[in-house]
Amino acid sequence: MSVHCPVCDTPSDSVSVHDRGLMVNLLDNARYRRVCFEPFERDGRPHVRFYHHTHEQVGAGDVELTDAEPTDAESAD
Repeated sequence: MSVHCPVCDTPSDSVSVHDRGLMVNLLDNARYRRVCFEPFERDGRPHVRFYHHTHEQVGAGDVELTDAEPTDAESAD
């Protein structure tokens, strides 16, 4: 069952909720292509919802994972 993502208006594979520190690395992720973040408050505490999008859901289709290209910020070093 997919959940509609309010951030990018695309179906998502799953949703997780976090109220503490977290780390995201999608460079070599065979299942998910993108994760959207939606901050919200619950019981007066900050939380973040993660909407996990598969490669197919974002139109990436079958992709072969390779080493990531450096971003502009990383290239400027």
